[in-house]
Amino acid sequence: MRYVSTRGDAPVLEFGDVLLTGLALDGGLYVPDAYPHLPELAPDAAYAHVATALLAPYTAPSLLRDELAPMVEAAYATFRHPDVCPVVPLDEGLHLLELFWGPTIAFKDVALQLVGRLFDHELTRRQQRATIVVATSGDTGSAAIEACRGLHHVQIVVLHPSGRVSDVQRRQMTTVDEPNVHNVAVEGTFDDCQHAVKAMFADAAFRTEVGLSAMNSINWARVMAQTVYYATAARTLGGGDPVAFSVPTGNFGNVLAGWVARQSGTPISQLVVASNRNDILTRWLADGIMERHGVTPTHSPSMDIEISSNAERLIFELYERNPALVVERMTEFASTGRVGLDDAPASAMGEVFDGHAVDDAATLAEIRRTYEAAGVILDPHTAVGVAAARARRRDPDVPMVCLATAHPAKFPDAVEAAIGIRPELPAHLADLFDRPERFDALPNDLDRLKAHVRQVTTT
Repeated sequence: MRYVSTRGDAPVLEFGDVLLTGLALDGGLYVPDAYPHLPELAPDAAYAHVATALLAPYTAPSLLRDELAPMVEAAYATFRHPDVCPVVPLDEGLHLLELFWGPTIAFKDVALQLVGRLFDHELTRRQQRATIVVATSGDTGSAAIEACRGLHHVQIVVLHPSGRVSDVQRRQMTTVDEPNVHNVAVEGTFDDCQHAVKAMFADAAFRTEVGLSAMNSINWARVMAQTVYYATAARTLGGGDPVAFSVPTGNFGNVLAGWVARQSGTPISQLVVASNRNDILTRWLADGIMERHGVTPTHSPSMDIEISSNAERLIFELYERNPALVVERMTEFASTGRVGLDDAPASAMGEVFDGHAVDDAATLAEIRRTYEAAGVILDPHTAVGVAAARARRRDPDVPMVCLATAHPAKFPDAVEAAIGIRPELPAHLADLFDRPERFDALPNDLDRLKAHVRQVTTT
């Protein structure tokens, strides 16, 4: 497998280099030069076995199947459910795909428990060190820290928007006492944090100086690993027949993984892009125009994002892999805050994608409705996905799978506001609020942030 940049002016790489490079040198995102076909799988194959079979074509020849398999087994042995990502019925043909059984009780664990092991393997093999800088809207940070804590070849710096993540999310990051873990509360939004990370990657000298790498979904390995649970859920429910998915979406990586799974042969008939009040993606799907309106804090903070990085990967595919057109569109968006799709790409996008936005009141109403009807407590992000599924489902005869992206205890204030119950953290996190925090608070200033990364990773 070879990987190309969406902007067409970066080296073509194999998987090991793509893993460590993260953002392409031309500012684009790496994608595989082809999407391998879904292999034949035994009906009772375990999740780790399925993951190895699906991911091995993406990692070869850098990492062969026999090398990949034990890393996959170790990654998913950390999950507290034997099925890793179980599918459970909800109501009226709706199902939940529970992605919160990993160490940090959010879906980012599914990819990052594996990605951390891939980093460790590749850096050990090369006898290199890396500095991973992560921008997080809440869940990526703790999952990346959990994947990297204690690794000898990795320093990790996580930037989170000050006051814009839940208390549980923040403490899951800031209470990890490892010398290679560094947390920064940035005075700004997630988009400010993400912009800073991209600017660091754009500075070639700084990038080389600190050995910069990424675990955000700009890194192809993240998207790759997330394709697996679409395939396993479809196999569980469809048996080869079509299945639809509703995906709470901020940076577009999770739902893009569904699109990649579809390209590989998973029978997905519909992907609902579920947004909160920050509805740039919903508007884009409705009229083909991506336009910035500003970010509003909501009950589902991990989705309080306006610049969805992974949309660029889809634009690359919609424009038949023409990097010149991608550069033109992304440059226009960066300079004006607005860009439109031509008719043919917009029509192609509409064949599989639908969008729906859910405000805070509707989010709480869905938590309440689901609890009263089914006795199931949803976190606010999952509630956005369920409400969007109910609103945009195309075919009632096709199973609709709503991605349950986080345990409700990560967002107890929203849950309590909806149903009067404050969900408890799992046992392994029960003492989270007793643990001391450790982080630095910095302004949204690129030079200050770069200086801080230099300081904490070179001393």
